[in-house]
Amino acid sequence: MKLSTEILSQASAQARGLAIDAIHKCSSGHLGLPLGCAEIGAVLYGHALVHNPDEPRWLNRDRFVLSAGHGSMFLYTWLHLSGYDLSLEELKNFRVLHSKTPGHPEFHETPGVEATTGPLGQGIGNAVGLALSGQMAAAHFNTPTQKIFDHHILCLAGDGCMQEGVAMEACAFAGHQGLDNLILIYDSNDVTLDAMADKSQSENTAARFKAIGWDVQTLPNGHDLSAILKAITKAKKAKSGQPQLIIAKTVIGQGIPEVAGTSKGHGEGGAKFAAAARQGLGLPADQHFYVSDAVQVYFAEHKKRLKRGYNKWKKLYAAWRTAEPAKSALLEQAGATPSAAHLLTKMPLFPVDAKLATRAAGSNVLQPLAAELPLLISGSADLHGSTLNYISADKDFDRTNRLGRNLRYGIREHGMAAICNGVAYDGIFRPSCATFLVFADYSRPAMRIAALAKLPVIYIYTHDSIGVGEDGPTHQPVETVSGLRVIPNLDVIRPADPEETAGAFAAALERTSGPTLLSLTRQAVPMLNDCSPHERRSGVLKGGYILIQETAPLTHILLASGSEVQWAVAAAKTLGAGTRVVSMPSFMRFDQQPAAYREAILPAACRKRVAIEAGVTALWHKYVGLDGHVIGIDRFGLSAPGNIAMKELGITTEAVVAAARAL
Repeated sequence: MKLSTEILSQASAQARGLAIDAIHKCSSGHLGLPLGCAEIGAVLYGHALVHNPDEPRWLNRDRFVLSAGHGSMFLYTWLHLSGYDLSLEELKNFRVLHSKTPGHPEFHETPGVEATTGPLGQGIGNAVGLALSGQMAAAHFNTPTQKIFDHHILCLAGDGCMQEGVAMEACAFAGHQGLDNLILIYDSNDVTLDAMADKSQSENTAARFKAIGWDVQTLPNGHDLSAILKAITKAKKAKSGQPQLIIAKTVIGQGIPEVAGTSKGHGEGGAKFAAAARQGLGLPADQHFYVSDAVQVYFAEHKKRLKRGYNKWKKLYAAWRTAEPAKSALLEQAGATPSAAHLLTKMPLFPVDAKLATRAAGSNVLQPLAAELPLLISGSADLHGSTLNYISADKDFDRTNRLGRNLRYGIREHGMAAICNGVAYDGIFRPSCATFLVFADYSRPAMRIAALAKLPVIYIYTHDSIGVGEDGPTHQPVETVSGLRVIPNLDVIRPADPEETAGAFAAALERTSGPTLLSLTRQAVPMLNDCSPHERRSGVLKGGYILIQETAPLTHILLASGSEVQWAVAAAKTLGAGTRVVSMPSFMRFDQQPAAYREAILPAACRKRVAIEAGVTALWHKYVGLDGHVIGIDRFGLSAPGNIAMKELGITTEAVVAAARAL
């Protein structure tokens, strides 16, 4: 179909007006991108994108990610005009409590929003993950004659996104893997928030992306509708085995002459010129939030065209479903996870005399789980040999094998986590990834967004304490576990032995309402046979449970997690009758249990409590109370064999016994 430049030019002007009115009404927001990229939006939503506003999660839609999430009114405007369930009233309620138009786009909150973006660069990483998922889906489910997956991922990013390290980590991965279903549109307006961009950047972006394996087009005029469409069409048709970058030179704040092309155009600075701007755009002076009948009719007709394409795909899907019952059954179970109880039946029990690191136990339980869940994928930041999370029955994902379930992300922890978020947004494959726990700080911003967006990503982070040993304090994450526990909706599970590790993996895989981090040891730990394997596995699901039950009236409670539970057990046997040991692998899960259960495990009447963990002590005080004592490490570690480091820093049975007797 020929590009309707006249009506889309009108739509661009009216989209600018909607953004001006919404931001002026609430006196906050970012005008620069919605105004500067209006023509890009018109071409995308008025012509080039394959989507169905009535089915926002259609499997074969083009996915559009606004990485520069501060320009959210750009996205809301075009979703509204396209006919998504986003009314004009919602645009008027921009940034208002409980509206569908929050300050930055949020997944689950607004139909048509593919990813929660805001922190710059995250959306680029998410788009790479969506492209990765698309390539894997095509390999898993397409047949030579029936391509039910052939969509593209389009991402709009600004200078701020491109400057962020996470963006370049993800883009380097995309170039190396040849994700040619990915199109990144760079809104190159030469402005950042604080100043003109030349104050902080001078690189040749085109050369940089060509060097990492991308195909690059440059649009000298990013407001030329025909040129924009030509570039997008060329990028979609390219079969070069390269992701596509379109550098669009635009004028930030286009439409408000007083701030256009300056850093003042980035935020709401232009809102005070709203009346003159609306006049300059040819909008009625007395009618705010104006959309002409002609533009409404055009997008209504375009929606019908989109639905015809969708209905054609539905017929293809129905034929494929009949011809490929096994593939269709697998696809239709995407996003569904068996219960933890079922998953636990797939994992054999460990020998009662086993002594192995929980990272090794994790490797053992991962293999049958991967066999049970064929859409589970695994990856590591260049540490498969140490994190031990490689799916051994499968192979690597690469240019020649899109069916591979093992991802090699390279030393790119932040990019890895953002890419996993993209895979999770797509909802077809279940992503997990791994690195050393101390490097969680490199991936933390993406982990935080996963928790906010309720993405079921699994982080298998190993070498979780001073038990790392000789690598020393740079690699000993004394503060990291507690730092992660305070992220809302991130379930941090620190299992104490192989059976708890089995329970932890089952808990992580069962959970679909947010991410889970498995904090695993480098060093070997003993089996805790004081209660049954079933009790240990099911105890993890509740977050905390009684590992050793006192044989007389309760006098002391010893609490611990992970590798330090063994010291609490040994101390209880020295202290004797009346001593209870509570293993606390997950604070979040325990805190979510009914009050009656929490009271049964930690009865208020027993105030003599000691907690031990090889990390900072602060969070444990909510369980030991004012009368209890916490043994931990409120300093950085030291370089020595793990057992010596533990002893030197007071993480011992003797310390627990002494603390309990001193209460």
